Amino acid sequence: MKAWVLRRYGSPDVLDLTDLDRPAPGPGEVLVQVKAASVQPWDWHLMRGEPLMARLVGPLGLRRPQLSVLGADVSGVVVAAGEGVTEFAPGDEVWSMPEGGGFAEYVTIPADKVARKPHHLSFAEAAAVPLAAMTALLAIRDIAQVRPGHRMLVNGASGGVGTFAVQLAKAYGAHVTAVCGGRNAELMRTLGADEVIDYAKEDFTRGGRPYDSLLYIAGNRKFRECRRVLRPKGVCVLIGGSPGRWVQPMGQLIGTVAASTFVSQRAVVANVIGCPEIRRNLDELAGLMEDGKVRSVIDSTYAFDELRPAMRYQEEGHATGKVVLTM
Repeated sequence: MKAWVLRRYGSPDVLDLTDLDRPAPGPGEVLVQVKAASVQPWDWHLMRGEPLMARLVGPLGLRRPQLSVLGADVSGVVVAAGEGVTEFAPGDEVWSMPEGGGFAEYVTIPADKVARKPHHLSFAEAAAVPLAAMTALLAIRDIAQVRPGHRMLVNGASGGVGTFAVQLAKAYGAHVTAVCGGRNAELMRTLGADEVIDYAKEDFTRGGRPYDSLLYIAGNRKFRECRRVLRPKGVCVLIGGSPGRWVQPMGQLIGTVAASTFVSQRAVVANVIGCPEIRRNLDELAGLMEDGKVRSVIDSTYAFDELRPAMRYQEEGHATGKVVLTM
């Protein structure tokens, strides 16, 4: 099979399209023929081996990558099932968050990380969902515990996580304020935002009724500034931060959580990597998408052999919604 292999850290130029043996599913696994995969910040952080601090305490290898084939989200077709797998059979259309291996023609995935793809979604639309939408779901359902009447502000609403966060918060009954660039204001309204703030024209940390929660996706403000728009017992859900070579965004996230221990508002990091309930969460998202409450927003699609330019574009940080690689 063809696969994009990462043997050393660096720019997208270090990614090598090469031939590998097609894997076979082990016990409890399925072999999926990949039809589409997301390209996202998680991938380019691993590709560059940054922040360097993560090589000591995170998922990166100290000198060379631990994960040779990137790609955290996939959609595709089951071609074989390993011993003990009874819920999937060849021909089933599925989606998953294998947390690696998606930038290849085939990938083996534990069956408990796989769910049936909603029939009405294309493979590209499905591949845009898992990591970004589950991160938003964790933030809204589990951390912010959004209920009808809840007031939520989403800072960084036009990116992959943000577009899902606006829709999910609305689906859970929140009054949603989206912070984004002016060019994406109309998109935010179509996704359900009740109010839209153009960050180039207005400082969202000044004025207005306080919010029950703030989703901090764009790492452009200090926690002390964000606190001004939160209720005394409000929660700041940390999803992203300003990238950096050495420490950021890890330092920013750790510092913000530490600072919140001295005040009434909480700061909590939403991290879906390693989540033990991937299938349950994907099934919940499937129901919301089938009901028309949530949809994928895709900025652009690239062919499988165009991964390098796709990674460069994603790394620029200007994509509205998701960037998807198609087979």
